[in-house]
Amino acid sequence: MGIRRRLVYFLILALALAAAAAFVPGPSVASGKDHERAQQARERGEILPLERILSLVGQRIPGDVVKVELEREDGIWVYEIKVIDARGRLMEVEIDARTGGILKIEED
Repeated sequence: MGIRRRLVYFLILALALAAAAAFVPGPSVASGKDHERAQQARERGEILPLERILSLVGQRIPGDVVKVELEREDGIWVYEIKVIDARGRLMEVEIDARTGGILKIEED
């Protein structure tokens, strides 16, 4: 294969890799800010530690936790936790992050 042909293949490969990299999602700026907001809320005593919340959920719905979100809803912090229970169902649990009280349990 000639040098010119190799150069063309290399350029095509480089363009393809660059195009593919443009579509790979990277960490968002908001994710860092969300982490900081959660840490500050914890330090101010506005939310319980995640370990405590997961313990409460585990007592109520034994299974594998597959997703955890912390959101501010109607002025209160809410943990939204998704658990695959022993029967294989995906359950969504919403918990008041300050008190640990369960707000909602539903099959997702």
